[in-house]
Amino acid sequence: MYHASRLSVAPMLDWTDRHCRYFHRLMTTQTLLYTEMITTGAIIHGKGDFLAYNQTEHPVALQLGGSNPADLATCAKLAEERGYDEVNLNVGCPSDRVQNGRFGACLMGEPELVAECIAAMKAVVSIPVTVKTRIGIDDQDSYEFLTRFVSLVSEQGGCKDFTIHARKAWLSGLSPKENREIPPLDYPRAYQIKQDFPHLNIGVNGGIKSLEESLEHLTHLDGVMIGREAYQNPYILAEVDQKIFGLETPVKKRSQVVREMYPYIEEQLSKGAYLGHISRHMIGLFQAMPGARQWRRYISENAHKKGAGLEVLEAALAKIPKELDV
Repeated sequence: MYHASRLSVAPMLDWTDRHCRYFHRLMTTQTLLYTEMITTGAIIHGKGDFLAYNQTEHPVALQLGGSNPADLATCAKLAEERGYDEVNLNVGCPSDRVQNGRFGACLMGEPELVAECIAAMKAVVSIPVTVKTRIGIDDQDSYEFLTRFVSLVSEQGGCKDFTIHARKAWLSGLSPKENREIPPLDYPRAYQIKQDFPHLNIGVNGGIKSLEESLEHLTHLDGVMIGREAYQNPYILAEVDQKIFGLETPVKKRSQVVREMYPYIEEQLSKGAYLGHISRHMIGLFQAMPGARQWRRYISENAHKKGAGLEVLEAALAKIPKELDV
């Protein structure tokens, strides 16, 4: 995979918004960051700028939800014009709402259509066009099913980069949350895809909780995508540049990361944003440390108040013993 996708933070609906991505970027310069899934309909017909991001977020990828090749091509072209580094097609989300729009994991059952979508996007952009998928859907969970999907999408669509969530998706009967937890993980299946398609760039996603696990996966694969752990325990990203990308830059302290957010927060507050919309992404920063509960509680109880500003974060930082801020 191209350099940045050696490690990435998964697109997570309602979580990896632009405030979250700015926060994550303060801890790692190299990790590829993804937007939340944005539908083609929202971009083409919605009110507001769904492609807005901060230039400091690079490298940043846009994840699209859709199944109309022409609409996806339009959105991919807009993304490239706006400077995004990659466009990714969601073929992994199992929610009913997504299925009703005929995109997400249900598209695994239509590999020819996915190939057509990828080809349409690749025809109009020069940035990478990638796919995030599952290992199967419902009872279509054989290795042959996954092989056929990858084969068709790569050969007919021209896709060279796949991130495989190493669980199958149940399109009915399980909630999206249950679909992230109940189907068993099968990392060896992703490894086998890499062996059988050595010319493709294959990454893995699902249940990865440490950089040590990531390094192990990288002995088999080209890339690793971390999801919930990067959100709930964001300081995991602070050593990515050193451990995954081999840089010799110093690792930031947690308090340094908080205070480096201040100029951004002040700018956003001046534009009418609420502190709570930004600080909610930061409450896991001191995960498993003494004072972490008090940090979370103080922010949760005060960041939503009218006029809340940087003083809330400074007061929350005071709950953390200074000698433990390493």
